[in-house]
Amino acid sequence: MIGFQPYETFQLLIETGGIDRTNTLLVAACDAFSRRGTPTHAEMEQFAALAQRLFPTAAPSARAKAAATLGRSEALSPELEDLVIAHLGEDLPDFLVAAPRLSEQTMLKLVAANDVPTAAALARRSDLTNVVLAKLFQLNSRKVYRALATNTAIVPRGAFLSALARSAQMDHQVAWSLAAREDFDCALLAPAFFDLNEPDRIKVINAFANRATPAAPIKKTLEQLSVATPELTKALMKLFSENRRPEVTKLLHQITGLDEVRCGQIAHDTSGAALFVVLRAFGCNEYDGLKVLIHATSHDEDRSKALAQFSTMFQTVSVDATAFLMSAWRGEVNLLDLSKPEYKPFTQESRRTPPPQKRERDPVVDQAIEALARIGIRQAS
Repeated sequence: MIGFQPYETFQLLIETGGIDRTNTLLVAACDAFSRRGTPTHAEMEQFAALAQRLFPTAAPSARAKAAATLGRSEALSPELEDLVIAHLGEDLPDFLVAAPRLSEQTMLKLVAANDVPTAAALARRSDLTNVVLAKLFQLNSRKVYRALATNTAIVPRGAFLSALARSAQMDHQVAWSLAAREDFDCALLAPAFFDLNEPDRIKVINAFANRATPAAPIKKTLEQLSVATPELTKALMKLFSENRRPEVTKLLHQITGLDEVRCGQIAHDTSGAALFVVLRAFGCNEYDGLKVLIHATSHDEDRSKALAQFSTMFQTVSVDATAFLMSAWRGEVNLLDLSKPEYKPFTQESRRTPPPQKRERDPVVDQAIEALARIGIRQAS
């Protein structure tokens, strides 16, 4: 069998040769098996019987070495997988991530053990079945959810999508991982908006571009206050130009209904992404909105590129969409409603149709942005 003598000969050597010979036989047999191609059924049974006899009698160091060697095989039966897992020790998480193949039976046993580090390593595998996935999500472990969020082999949909979106609201690392994925709808990260960095906040906002949204509870309030939008923009420009951000905080708290801590984050956010959402929700157009943003954002560097990006978003992200986003900040909406067909983005990417050509920018808008940037820089200095 596998280039060795029959099983009975191995048994005789074990019984008469002592532990040193057992260690050598175990490591050699596992190495030979891992190097062999697909064994026959008879060979598999014979080797399993041999391994089950050798592992208990070998020294701990030999067991660990043999288990690591055996774990490289692509032809492990559930019984052999059990032997590897039982004797790998601290190397078990690495094995669970890198093993060429693991049976569903073994995966379910590992999940049932409720060992978080083991389950988190398992969650990084690309061959997880739906049954195993369901069991992993049921563990409700932060480490497991972080691993699942980075696993691009898992298509986020249905119950899995719902679980990941809820986890992102409570764990910023899950939110960061999901924001980095191309297959995740970043609009679902709206509740985690303030845990994200600036580029990811822009991703969330752009996920609402050209998109219908469910009715937002805050919409009626915003509509009533929008008649005073010109006065609001003037007040914000003055407060930001004089760096009176605590007063901006109080003003935003009064008109948005957001808690004061959140309004403080918006007022002190020099990237402008959060403030853009508020301005657009109150109906600001790109001209009035940019006047406020140029005074509110950082002047430590050339912001013309960022302002151009905001200018585009003023045209592509609707007032209703930003109102829905603000309601998400207040916890008033069910983000998973966005997964319904009627709320999907209007422009879906397709492999059969070429992507739409980028709209040429209005040169007047570009000139205004550059002028505003120069004014802001001069005022800052």
